[in-house]
Amino acid sequence: MTAPPGYALDVGKAADWLREERRNVLGHWAAVCLGCGAARRWFEEFEDEMPATCPQCGGEMLRRCPACDAPFSSAFAVECERCSAPLRDPALFGGPIRRA
Repeated sequence: MTAPPGYALDVGKAADWLREERRNVLGHWAAVCLGCGAARRWFEEFEDEMPATCPQCGGEMLRRCPACDAPFSSAFAVECERCSAPLRDPALFGGPIRRA
């Protein structure tokens, strides 16, 4: 398969590199409030500094899968990347969290 003029086929590799670089700057993992949907990024070495409750609404901050204890990398995750267990309701404020 050949790429169209001016377009490279290895765009996926560039996207992976950029995603990893962003995680190294902003935080490797995500935490979300089950009440209002607020999100925070966190680094594994500072996990103990993550609040258990949302500073915005006081709701529970979820940062690990309740089923397998795996952290998740996206603030938009609705199921665990490791075990596929549901993390939270797939809708917030009447709309889907992830597009179909």
